[in-house]
Amino acid sequence: MVAFAAFLFVFIVLAYHETSLVIWTLTFGLLLIFTVAFQGVTTGITLTGIVFLALACLFNVAIWRRRLISQFLFHWYCKVMPTMSKTEREAIHSGTVTWEGDLFRGHPNWHKLIAYPVSTLTAEEQAFLDGPVETLCRMINDWDITHNRADLPEEMWKFIKEQGFFGLIIPKQYGGKQFSAYAHSQIIVKISGLSVTVSTTIAVPNSLGPAELLLHYGTEEQKNYYLPKLARGEEIPCFALTSPDAGSDASAMTDYGIVCWDMHEGIKTLGIRLNWNKRYITLAPIATVIGLAFKLYDPDHLLWDKKEDIGITCALIPRHTKGITIGRRHFPVNTPFQNGPIQGKNVFIPVSWIIGGEKQAGKGWHMLMECLATGRAITLPASTVGGSKILSFATGAYARIRKQFNLPIGRFEGVEEALARIGAYSYLADAARTFTVSSIDAGEKPAVASAIVKYHVTELGRKMACDGMDIHGGKGICLGPKNYLGRGFESCPIAITVEGANILTRNMIIFGQGAMRCHPYVLAELEAAQLQDHAAALVAFDKAVMKHIAFGISNVVRSIVLAVTGSYVVYTPAIKHKRYLQHATRFCSAFALLADCSMLVLGSQLKRKESISARLGDILSFLYLLSAVIKHYHDQGEQQDDLPLVSYACEYCLFEIQERFNDIMHNFPNRWLAYLLRVFIFPLGQHFTKPSDRLNHKISQLLMAPTLTRARLSAGAFLSPGKENILTDLEDALIKTIAAEPIEKLIKTAKHDGAIMGYTLFEQAQAALKKNIITIEQFDMFTQAEEARQKVIAVDDFNTEDLARNVLIATQQGLYADPDGTHG
Repeated sequence: MVAFAAFLFVFIVLAYHETSLVIWTLTFGLLLIFTVAFQGVTTGITLTGIVFLALACLFNVAIWRRRLISQFLFHWYCKVMPTMSKTEREAIHSGTVTWEGDLFRGHPNWHKLIAYPVSTLTAEEQAFLDGPVETLCRMINDWDITHNRADLPEEMWKFIKEQGFFGLIIPKQYGGKQFSAYAHSQIIVKISGLSVTVSTTIAVPNSLGPAELLLHYGTEEQKNYYLPKLARGEEIPCFALTSPDAGSDASAMTDYGIVCWDMHEGIKTLGIRLNWNKRYITLAPIATVIGLAFKLYDPDHLLWDKKEDIGITCALIPRHTKGITIGRRHFPVNTPFQNGPIQGKNVFIPVSWIIGGEKQAGKGWHMLMECLATGRAITLPASTVGGSKILSFATGAYARIRKQFNLPIGRFEGVEEALARIGAYSYLADAARTFTVSSIDAGEKPAVASAIVKYHVTELGRKMACDGMDIHGGKGICLGPKNYLGRGFESCPIAITVEGANILTRNMIIFGQGAMRCHPYVLAELEAAQLQDHAAALVAFDKAVMKHIAFGISNVVRSIVLAVTGSYVVYTPAIKHKRYLQHATRFCSAFALLADCSMLVLGSQLKRKESISARLGDILSFLYLLSAVIKHYHDQGEQQDDLPLVSYACEYCLFEIQERFNDIMHNFPNRWLAYLLRVFIFPLGQHFTKPSDRLNHKISQLLMAPTLTRARLSAGAFLSPGKENILTDLEDALIKTIAAEPIEKLIKTAKHDGAIMGYTLFEQAQAALKKNIITIEQFDMFTQAEEARQKVIAVDDFNTEDLARNVLIATQQGLYADPDGTHG
C-alpha cells in the first residue's frame, strides 16, 4: 500500500504540472502493475503489463496513434467545428494575447504578473498634463457646454487644436505628441471627470480612426499629407462604420463601392463609385476628412483577376467631395459632442484614396480589429475611470456633509454599502485600466483583454453612477451648474453602447474570441482542420490534440487537488493577499476544465448558447480583474491603508466567479456531466461570500475623510482649487464639517440637557455662545462649516423662460450644425 500511495502521489504531481502523455502512460502503467503485484496476483501482473504495453504503444508510437486515435478525433472535430465568417476569422486573428492567456492555461505564474512592467509618464507627458490639460480643465464649464451651447466654445476649439490635443498618438516626425497609451489614458481621465463632451471630442481623433489607421497601414504619401494636418487640427477626422442595418454585425453593411473608370480632376482615373448611409458618427458634423468603411466589389476585374467580392475596405475622403451629405447632428442623451449621420450618393474616389492604397483593398476589417484591440482599452475605460474618481471623491465628502436624522448620511449602513461599492469598484476599474494600457505600452495589442476591460469597467461605471445618484438623492437629479453628477449619469449608456455594445461584447466576444486566442491548443486544432493537405492537417491536429488531452487531465486533477486542499499548495509570491492568488489559481484550473467540457459537449452549439459563453467569459474576466487589483496594489507600494479596497475587490471577484460556475452548471445541457463537474470543482461545497458589512464600514470611513487612500483613489482627476470648481467647495466643506463636529456635539448635548434653547441649530449655537458653553472661535468655526455645508447641498433652480430661452438661443446661433464645415 505504501508503494501504491507513492505512485499515486507521483501521478497526481505529474498530472498537476501537465506532464506529457509519455510520462503519464509510464507512470500510470507502473501504478497498475504495483497495485496488482501487491495484491499477490501473478496473472493480474501479466494482464496488466499487456494492457499497459498496448496503451503505451498506442499513445506513444506516433504513426499508430494518428491512425487509430487522432484520425477518428480529427473527423469528428471537422463535423462539430463551428463555421466562421470571414469577419469572425479576421477578428480572431487580430491583436495579441497577454495575461488572459496565462489565466486560460489553468496554472498562472503569479511571479510573471508581478514582474510585468508598469507604465509611467515621461517628463514631457507630465508637463503636458500639468500645463495644457490643466488649462483646458479650467476652461471647462460643462453646464454651459451641454445646456446653453450644445457645443464647445470657439476659444476652447482653438485651444485644443493649437495645443495638439488631436495629435496625441501621432509621431513627432509628423508634428504630433507621440505620447504613450498611459499618457493618452491619463489625459482622458483628467478631462472626462469634468465633461464627457470635451473628453469625447479629444478621444475620438486619437482612438479608432484615420490617424490610427494611417499610422499602421497608410502609404507614405498618405501619411505625409494627412498626419501633419491632423496633428495641427487643420483636418478634423471622423470614421464612419455603423449604418442603419449594420451595427454590431458589420458584415451586414449595405454601404458599397464599385471599381470603375471615371473622370477625377479632369483625368480618367481608376476609382470607386460609392453609395453609403452611415449614422452615429462622432465628429461627423464638423469633420473635414471622412474615414469610410464599405464593401468593395470589382465586377469587371479591374483591380484583381478572378475576384469580384473584394471585401470590407477603408478609404479617406475629403468632406467636400461631390455627392456627400453631412452636417446634421444626433443628440446622445444630453451629451452634445459632435455626432451625426453621413450619406454618400454616387461618390467617385480614386483607388489611391484607399487607406494603404490598392494593396489594402479588402483588408479593412482586419485593420479595424487590430486598431480596436488597443483603442478599446484606452478611451472608454479612461472616461469611466475619470468619472469614478470624481464620483468617489465627491460622494465620500457629500456623505459626511449631508445630514439626516441628526447624523451624516454616511453613518447609515445602507449608504455605507453603496459608498463602499463606489470606492472598491473605482479601485478595481483603475487597476484594470492601468494594467491593460501598460501592456499596450509594452508592445501588445490585447484584443481579448481590451474587450474585458471595456465591458467590465463601463458596467462598473454604470453601477457606481447609480449608487452615486442614490446617495445624493435630489442633489443628483436637479441639473444645473451646481450639479457634478447628472451629466455623467446621463452619459453612462454611451460607453455601454459604443465600440462593441456591451451585450455583444459579453455574450460573443470575450469567451468567443478568448477561447480561440487564449486557449493553448484550440486555435492550433482549428487551423489544422482548415489545412487543405489532409496528411499535414492530421499531423498538426495530432500534435495539438494530444497536448490538449494532457491539458484536460491536468485540469481535472488540479481542480480536485486545489479544492480539497483549500489551494494552500499553490506557490505564489510572498506578498500580502497571497490567499487571493491561491484561490484564483484554483478557479483558473476549474475554468479551463469547464471551458474544455463546454466546447467538447456543445461543439458548434456553443456559439448559439450565448448565456453559457457569456458566463465563461465572466469567469475569465473576473480572474483578469482580480489579477489587475493585486498588480495595482503591488505597484502602488502595498499601502496598508488601501487593504480594505483590495479585500473588497478580490472578494467581489471570487464571489462572482463562484456564482458564474453555479449558473453554468445549473444550465448545462448535459445534466450528468454538470453533476460531475460540480463534484470536481466544489467537492467540499462553496465558501466564497460577498464582501462583509465590516469592509463596507471601513471603506466608507476612508472615503468620508481627507485620507491618503481617498487621495490615491482620486489621483489624476482635476481637483485643483478654482472659483468655478464645485469640488473645491466640497473639500472645503468636508474639512470644516469635520472640524466643527465636536462643537456641534457640545451644542446638541447642551440642548438635550436643557441648558440652552432654540428652534434651529444656529439659534442653539448662539445660545451656547451666550452661556459660554462654546467660545467665539468655536462659534465662528461652526458657522463657517454651516455656511460651507449649505453651499454644497444647494441645488439650482430656474425660471421657465430661462430654460426655454437657452434652447432658442442655441438654435438661432446655429450651434446645432455646421453645414459648411467651417467650424473652429
